[in-house]
Amino acid sequence: MRRTRTGPERGPGAPRGPVTVLLATALAAAAATGAAPASGAGPERGAGCAGPERLRVPGAEHQRVACLVDLTTAGLAGTAYTDMADQAGLTAAGTRNPSGVPGRQVDGYFPDDSSFNTTHGWNHDGQFVIRLPERWNGGLVVTGAPGTRKQYAADTAISDHVLSLGYAYAATDKGNSTVDFYRDGKRPGDAVAEWNRRTTELTRAAKKVVAQRYGKAPRRTYVTGISNGGYLARWQLENRPELYDGGVDWEGSLWTADGPSLLTSLPTAVAHGTGAADDAAMYRAGFARGSEFLWEYHRTAYWGVTQKTYRAEFDPSYDPACPGASAGSTVEEILAPCASDARYDLQRRPASVRRALEKVALTGRIGKPMLTLHGDLDTLLPLAADSAVYSRMIDRAGAGRLHRFYTVAGGTHTDGLYDTHPDRLRPILPCHRSAFEALTAWVERGTPPPPDRTVARPSGGDVVNSCPLR
Repeated sequence: MRRTRTGPERGPGAPRGPVTVLLATALAAAAATGAAPASGAGPERGAGCAGPERLRVPGAEHQRVACLVDLTTAGLAGTAYTDMADQAGLTAAGTRNPSGVPGRQVDGYFPDDSSFNTTHGWNHDGQFVIRLPERWNGGLVVTGAPGTRKQYAADTAISDHVLSLGYAYAATDKGNSTVDFYRDGKRPGDAVAEWNRRTTELTRAAKKVVAQRYGKAPRRTYVTGISNGGYLARWQLENRPELYDGGVDWEGSLWTADGPSLLTSLPTAVAHGTGAADDAAMYRAGFARGSEFLWEYHRTAYWGVTQKTYRAEFDPSYDPACPGASAGSTVEEILAPCASDARYDLQRRPASVRRALEKVALTGRIGKPMLTLHGDLDTLLPLAADSAVYSRMIDRAGAGRLHRFYTVAGGTHTDGLYDTHPDRLRPILPCHRSAFEALTAWVERGTPPPPDRTVARPSGGDVVNSCPLR
């Protein structure tokens, strides 16, 4: 039985940005206790927010409400109301974001017995943020943190945009974070299963907060997310479709009991890094031809730490000495692979591992409209072993009429890599914004989105801020 971790977090969370930046900042991020307040007057204002003065988040153990001049990162950067460091690497440097959205922000946490999340000095998991713009369009957008990051991680990628459109916004830390997340829960699979429960919990609570603030419940509620946040969108639309009107899945992670999943593709990548697997094996595992220029970066920053921590979550009896009590105490140890993972074979593992995976497995039985985006050069979650498989699962489940699948040519797992390879990559963020617009038109006006297709990488123009789906 694994222990629930209650001490301070260790490790930097999900690897961020280029390796040089990652190695320079990871230990500092691990030691941080959350975003520091800005100097000077800050974003707060004493009065001016409409609606009731008191708001209560149902089920929250702790909360605080602030009336803010600007709820976007343009106004919150450097304050305690966001965490720019936890967003690093997710967006391209040239991304243009809206600003000037006044309203209320509610920060807090639900009851939890783990404390990976040190944001605000609370040392408490189950943290959330809810943002309520003064000019509300009647909708709510919910997301969960990508990777092993926390509740502010998608602020630049998602919150800024939807707030500017008038949506209320809510995000959760998923109930555990950092590279030690696998130490949460009593049984294998419990930590990831908590992600789904926390998203449901926040959605229900946020709807009631919206009703308190505006005097009526949201007319439409959408779920979206990046990577693990995309997985949450998938799971919610499969298992809690009554809570939502639709969703956008941005390269969500795929979990199935027998594979494919990270546990079937990443061992090959780890083996390739040690010279135990050749390029042909990588292609068979789903890694795209043409993505080879990204392999060295992912070998250094992603493959090892991701495989060993998720393997420890679902299969802790396999090489329990690595990652052991922690994923590591130095950046190099945190990112390094376990040598044993080059030989990991899910099909040869005990039935208990499949039972752990079944707790969080996807089926494809979505109950509301969903659009999926995935880059063809994704080198952490290869398209062929992830969204392409999930799209077929949706079709087999008889839900294909509710789904659209867009392959983004030149897209990779984190948009920040575009800044290193602008001649080969394109950011997915503008495609996500177009997909969100297409989803709302589908749900609210009955306008069908474009059929499944590959969104070509244009030879010119502003690929950082433009991505027409048609």
